[in-house]
Formats: sequence, structure tokens, C-alpha cells
Amino acid sequence: MRAFVTGGSGFVGANLVRLLLQQGYKVRVLVRPTSCLDNLKSLEVEIVEGNLNDSDLSQKIKGCHLLFHVAAHYSLWQKDKQALYLNNVLGTRNIFAAASQAKVERIVYTSSVAAIGVGENGQAVDETYQSPVEKLIGHYKKSKYWAEREAVKAVELGQDIVIVNPSTPIGAWDIKPTPTGNIIVRFLQRKMPFYLNTGLNLIDVRDVAWGHLLALEKGKTGDRYILGNCNLTLKALLEKLAAITNIPAPNKIIPYPIPYTAAWIDEKILTLLGKKPSVPLDGVRMARQKMYYDATKAKEELGLPQSPIEPALERAIAWFQNKFILE
Repeated sequence: MRAFVTGGSGFVGANLVRLLLQQGYKVRVLVRPTSCLDNLKSLEVEIVEGNLNDSDLSQKIKGCHLLFHVAAHYSLWQKDKQALYLNNVLGTRNIFAAASQAKVERIVYTSSVAAIGVGENGQAVDETYQSPVEKLIGHYKKSKYWAEREAVKAVELGQDIVIVNPSTPIGAWDIKPTPTGNIIVRFLQRKMPFYLNTGLNLIDVRDVAWGHLLALEKGKTGDRYILGNCNLTLKALLEKLAAITNIPAPNKIIPYPIPYTAAWIDEKILTLLGKKPSVPLDGVRMARQKMYYDATKAKEELGLPQSPIEPALERAIAWFQNKFILE
């Protein structure tokens, strides 16, 4: 079986590509001309250059039986609104149409828990929950919601699509890095004197990769599956990092108005002066909410693995220490 993978040079995609190869699949990866290909080095994959909105995308997919649409534009900067909708919504619509033309048999679409939203007062929510789109913070979350609606519409038109919603993956190949990966990097660099009172759902990125393959094999057409594991406060995550590295964890909470004010100045004023902001306003807004999820459905219906999070953190730390120069 030949699988077409978008986003294969990224964090989740690189782990998925490795798993597919291990399981005997032939893999064709779509990469942008400007993509960093470090995560694909030495892998026996077929690489094709292009973008999600290419008019000839069906020709690039042709000959593949399966599609894993992992790629997404990730940004919390408000200035990137147009790029978010162009890539995440219109790009998703285009690749589903292209897959239909190329006669792809089954699609696994990588959405995000961002599209689901968060529960009230830190309540863990499952796939049946949906925040009203107007309550989703930032254009990234909104774009992922509307992209997921494109998957639903494609299913209604007859395509065989399963939706997976990863929470916060942890592990190796986090090349950008992700916001959570950036927390680990800053912790290793001893640049986290304070922490916010927030929480998130963590999962080993290798389990996320397996979740994609299990969704392909067992997922119900049109259903969505949260790929998550353990709900942790940010304080608890930092304490786990401290136990692994022997670097002291910060023990002081920073009041929400301080980072909010800093982010507002960064994004609303410094950008007008031509300076690059460091803290996205929507990122601070999101951090005010505990992003907790219940992955029972994926565990029971797909057999989603629930590996301990500490080894994933150890692999992430080792990868970041090797990839970045840490002072």
C-alpha cells in the first residue's frame, strides 16, 4: 500500500512517516519548496514538492491508496490570519478534492483538540463536546474548526475520511519547535523563572503516530477521535522535567495580567515599529484555560496506546539537547 503524507517534514508527520515505513508502507511525502527536510533525511520516501492549494495536486497524489493529511499552518500571531485560512481551510478542501480525483481509498485527517475547544472550569471534554466557534481563541483554532468542517462535508459527499484530534504530543523530531517543545527548550536553558497556572493534555508523539494508523484500520468514517493521554498542570510538567534533568523547576506563578500586558505591547505596538514580537497575545489568552481532554473513545475503539509520559519527555529532552545549542 502506498500512502501520501502531507506535513511529513514536521513533528507529528515525521513520526508518522517512520511508523508507516516500519509497518511496510510505501510513502510519498508532499513538501513545500521552502520546507526544512532534516526530519526526512536518510528515509526511503518519495518526495514531491508542492502546496496544498496546487491545481495539479491530484497528479501528485495519483497512485497512492491512502492519504494522511497532517499538514497545517500553525501560528498564534494575529497578522497570520489570512495564511491560516488559506492553508488550513482552503488547502484542506483542495486536497480532499484532489484525493477524490486521484481515487484515494481512505483518508485520515489530522485535526486538533484546538478545533474542539475547552471545557468549563478545567473540565476534561471528549469528542461529543464542541465549543461555539466564536468562543475558540485565535484564528488558528478557528481555522482548524472550519478545516474539520471541510472533512465532514467531504464525508457527506461520499469520501471515506476519519478525523483524529491530537492533544499535545511530546517526543523527538519537534523541529520548529511546538509551543510545548519551546517550554522544554526554555526550561533546559534555565529561562523559565515563573510559570502560568494552566494545564494541558500530553501524549507520547509515537502514540499519536500509532493513533493515525489505528484510525486508518479501525476508525469509523466521519467520526473524530481525540489522541490524548494524561492531563497535567504546567507546574506538574515542569516538575517532571526537573526530576529528569535535575534543573530546579520554577516555584512562582506569574499573574496573568503581566504576560497579557507584555504580549499586548509586543503585538500591538512593537510590530508597528518594525520589531519582531516574542509573545503572541492569543497564546497568552489560551494559557488562561486548562486544556484537558478525555481520550476514552480512541482507547476503546482504536486501541490507542497510553505510554507513560516520562520516557517521551526524556526523548524530547535528548532530541532538543542534540538539535539546539543549549547554554
